[in-house]
Amino acid sequence: MKRRILIVDDEKEFAETLSERLTMRDFDTTISVSGEDAIEKIKGFIFDVVILDVSMPGKSGIDVLREIKKIKPLTEVIMLTGHATVETAIEGMKLGAHDYLIKPCETEELVTKINKAYSKKAEHEERIREARVREIISSPRSVLNQ
Repeated sequence: MKRRILIVDDEKEFAETLSERLTMRDFDTTISVSGEDAIEKIKGFIFDVVILDVSMPGKSGIDVLREIKKIKPLTEVIMLTGHATVETAIEGMKLGAHDYLIKPCETEELVTKINKAYSKKAEHEERIREARVREIISSPRSVLNQ
């Protein structure tokens, strides 16, 4: 199954180029050019990883990250910016960003980060499935013990 990636960047050409590079590496990509549009796509679709620009007009990347984590907390987010500050990186990590990269970054470095973020998400989902199975299995036994 292809990993589903949402690229959020107000620089449309950058987002399209990045999408092409990731598609060539067998990722399923979707582009969003605003924070508002990204939130709507997050609500309507399932993405494994979001690549999110920090500096955008309207909703900032930090604001979008905050909303993504409220809506779909298991979705991993990689912050990407050309205007990096230590404060923004720290804030993004505190809010749950998986990682933080500075533009321009090497495509292979980004692919490595995406794969790590996907693995983390898949591991969390598997733990949740296992907990649900244990709950279902233990429920009949707990009734018999009463």
